[in-house]
Amino acid sequence: MMLGLLAIALIIQFRTRSYTPWIYWLTVVLVSIVGTQITDFFTDTLGVSLYVSTTIFTILLAVVFIVWYLLERTLKITSIDTVKREAFYWAAILTAFALGTAAGDLATEALGLGFMWGTIIFGTLIVACGVAAKLGMSSVTAFWIAYVLTRPLGASIGDLLTQDRNYGGLGLGASMTSVLFLVIIVILVAREQSNVRKYGVLIKGQKATGGQRRDLAWAFGASAALVIAASLMTGSPLVQQPATADSASGQHATQGPLGDLSPFSTIVDDVTAKVKSGDLAAATTRVKDLETSWDSAEAGMKPKSPTNWGTMDKAIDGELTALRAGQPNQTDCLKASVNLQKVIKSLSA
Repeated sequence: MMLGLLAIALIIQFRTRSYTPWIYWLTVVLVSIVGTQITDFFTDTLGVSLYVSTTIFTILLAVVFIVWYLLERTLKITSIDTVKREAFYWAAILTAFALGTAAGDLATEALGLGFMWGTIIFGTLIVACGVAAKLGMSSVTAFWIAYVLTRPLGASIGDLLTQDRNYGGLGLGASMTSVLFLVIIVILVAREQSNVRKYGVLIKGQKATGGQRRDLAWAFGASAALVIAASLMTGSPLVQQPATADSASGQHATQGPLGDLSPFSTIVDDVTAKVKSGDLAAATTRVKDLETSWDSAEAGMKPKSPTNWGTMDKAIDGELTALRAGQPNQTDCLKASVNLQKVIKSLSA
């Protein structure tokens, strides 16, 4: 579906003969989504290691740049004035987002940095690119390095906002965070569209007219205001205190290497009961909640203990495979459920 939308956006973008902010940034958003999904497909569906996918996408991006430069003798985005150069540009952007996703997941998940440190580290690296460009580094090189880094930075910030407070996030949820980012994008693109109408599009050697610093300061202030407002609306404080007790029972939650697994245990117990009663259809429906919850918690849990996370992930996959077989067998489903219960119990000790 997203590839179809991206294809439509690219057709419109290529047919547009002048820079039009809303078309361009719509295409960027769709390219970022597809680039992310490509990496997730390799990692989650095909089981390709993040080390391997990061290496592959690095090589692919290098190939795009080399061929682009050999044919056009420039990688400057200010020189994209032909269809061929624009095609190379979008190929580079798509590969850059795929690489950024792989590298970001490698750092925050496989290497266990977490999304808070990911936000700090990737943000600092982007600032370093700007400083390096001021000190004499090629602006083209600095730009493309920073562009790759925007993907893991955005993902880290997104995880920081969406993840549950028990995992160190703000607990805004995916829907609220998506709305926040969409509002910010729409506001910034609208202002850019207004500036284009007012001042025109820059040409080589021309300095920007208008208050760029004022726009940046305004955008930052609007972003901060939206985040604070969302936090207040959802009742999620900006500075989280670690959860020490189960709100339902009043008892201290058992904390293992991955944190509190009681929400998953509750779902698994429910699935197991349905399997024992022979209602495999209901168990299959209920296990979807387990899959969704586990996927949502991945960014917060996996950095705590990648090995233990992998152990439980494998047990959950066993449960999903048994229930979603062409002709599910009650004995196999029950065996998978019992095994998953044992894994949860061992990781909660």
